[in-house]
Amino acid sequence: MCGIIGIHAKGKPVAPELYDGLVHLQHRGQDAAGMLTSDGSFHLKKGAGFVREVFHDANVKRLKGDWGIGHTRYSTTGSAQSLKNAQPFCFEGKYCVAMNHNGNLTNYYELYQEMKNQGIKFETTSDIEVLCRVFAKELETHPSAESGGGGDFFETVCKATEAVYEKTKGGYSVVGVIKGKGLFAFRDPHGIRPLVWGARKNGQGKEDYIFSSEGTMYHHLGFKFMGDVGNGEVFFVDQEGKMYRKVLRSESLTPCVFEYVYFARPDALINDVSVYRSRLRMGQNLARKWKKLYPSIKPDVVIPVPNSANTAALALAGQLGVRYSEGFYKNPFVGRTFIMPTQETREKSIRRKLTPQKFEIRGKNVIVVDDSIVRGTTSREVVRLLRDFGAKRVYFLVVCPPIKFPDFYGIDIPTKNELIAANKTEEEVRQYIEADILMYQSIEGLVEAVTRKGNHKISRLSMPYLDGWYVTQDVTQESMLAVEKARTKERAVSPIKV
Repeated sequence: MCGIIGIHAKGKPVAPELYDGLVHLQHRGQDAAGMLTSDGSFHLKKGAGFVREVFHDANVKRLKGDWGIGHTRYSTTGSAQSLKNAQPFCFEGKYCVAMNHNGNLTNYYELYQEMKNQGIKFETTSDIEVLCRVFAKELETHPSAESGGGGDFFETVCKATEAVYEKTKGGYSVVGVIKGKGLFAFRDPHGIRPLVWGARKNGQGKEDYIFSSEGTMYHHLGFKFMGDVGNGEVFFVDQEGKMYRKVLRSESLTPCVFEYVYFARPDALINDVSVYRSRLRMGQNLARKWKKLYPSIKPDVVIPVPNSANTAALALAGQLGVRYSEGFYKNPFVGRTFIMPTQETREKSIRRKLTPQKFEIRGKNVIVVDDSIVRGTTSREVVRLLRDFGAKRVYFLVVCPPIKFPDFYGIDIPTKNELIAANKTEEEVRQYIEADILMYQSIEGLVEAVTRKGNHKISRLSMPYLDGWYVTQDVTQESMLAVEKARTKERAVSPIKV
């Protein structure tokens, strides 16, 4: 669930705009951040932590050039503790290629071993290196690569992207630069991970272009939101600012539903669906289920676990005719606990992050709404906090249905043994989190909330962690065990290695 961005701004230093864009994408990754710019040479800076911790005036000014890419890292493949896995990744060959990606390759370990057997020495343990090497190798071997024309070279970029589609499996969006050639962006054939683009007039009679995981920074930077990069589509912007695009593969569009539940900012528009509106509808559908199952129980107050559940809780309260209250104060200086790299940091952070407001809780029957339950520890801490501050009864409502299966497309839940709903019944989960009532959204209610409105072309939502269906059709029990073993080993690595 990383945040990626790429900008081509003819004749204008791009680093400050990349920085602003990364700040808008901070919610998508907090392990590390990086930027690479180009003025004929590559200039790179990356480091561990938040964007504001990695970059300052001096190193931003050092990043020269009018086109470049940036990244905020949320770790899936590749240890979170190694700075070598921070992006962008640079490959020095016949063409110097730098890449960011958001997502995960399901056949990474297979390709990694295959390349090692061919004598390739890897610099990282991240799947971005495999992806970049596949792209760069094809780029070098295609016969039109020597051509100077932008249109001819775009065909080379298309061939390199097709090689990625042919050899790699999984969910990914990519933004990259080729030294001396231009900026490129593409999305996997099923569009599992998001990628959008925008344009603006640059005062030279041409247009600047931006590509990113979400378009929430476009207005601030003066770009017009143009829509989604299509699934299986590649873009290329040459050095003169001319843009080319082509759909290479037309598979079914199956975007990840967790973008709407948790990952994306509420003001994002992804696959022509408003994240905010979809979350409102999630709350409406959750309220309908509550009325059906518990028609005689009317709580005193509805409280969200901030911030990703706020919108759904607001809609639910309106449907039930119950007062909505921000009964938890969220410390804005503590990061998102779901994407923290270890269980220990998640548990320590939850009480630092949330402070109950006792006058909104004491003596009341409380519905608390959260976006999801993954491991259950956060949910139990939330219930205990409410009881500590005097709640009479706690009814725990969950926007997302039970998470029962691993994910291999960019969410860090690769093992079933860490998923509470995969190992306990719903009643056992209720007892574990110590709630009086536990109620999940249904899969049907969640799908309807996302797909009810919008001019989208969604064929089916990707949600293997809920229904066990993997659109790439290459996830087996054997591959699950291999990934579980590798990820467990990666998580055991301690302090950050620079």
